[in-house]
Amino acid sequence: MLDKKLEAAFNDQINKELYSEYLYLGMKAIFADMNLPGFVNWFDVQVQEERAHAMGMFDYVHERNAQVTLEAIDKPEIKGSTPLEIFEQVLEHEEYVTSRINALMDVAEEVRDRAALSFLDWYVKEQVEEEANVGGVLATLKLIGEDKKALLLLDKDLATRTFVAPVIG
Repeated sequence: MLDKKLEAAFNDQINKELYSEYLYLGMKAIFADMNLPGFVNWFDVQVQEERAHAMGMFDYVHERNAQVTLEAIDKPEIKGSTPLEIFEQVLEHEEYVTSRINALMDVAEEVRDRAALSFLDWYVKEQVEEEANVGGVLATLKLIGEDKKALLLLDKDLATRTFVAPVIG
């Protein structure tokens, strides 16, 4: 059974992961409007990953004989309108998610739940990968600048990304 404080922290993070899915779905729509199918694909994969992250925690809470409590998901606020601005927000958001995963780890450490720490280790590693992935796209967008041909080449590259269901925990 999960400690009540840790249960609440997991439920909060499940909400944050579902918000991430919703945010990236909104960004996917913007790139669809821009007619950039590679970017659409990149965000489609990201949407699937965020849902998998949320469901991994959802299932874990149930495995620990605790209760999942779903709350309202905030309306996503997308700050930018260009690929560069949007990916700057994506990196900012992933850094925020990393801070929330770290805070969840802190609660698990505080209540001395070694099983939760072991489970959450996967998420810590995943966030390193998430930030690196976004950082790479962002660096390329900065390099591209206003070059539309280079943007289309990046779009073709992003079209090759595929979703691989993670093995969490």
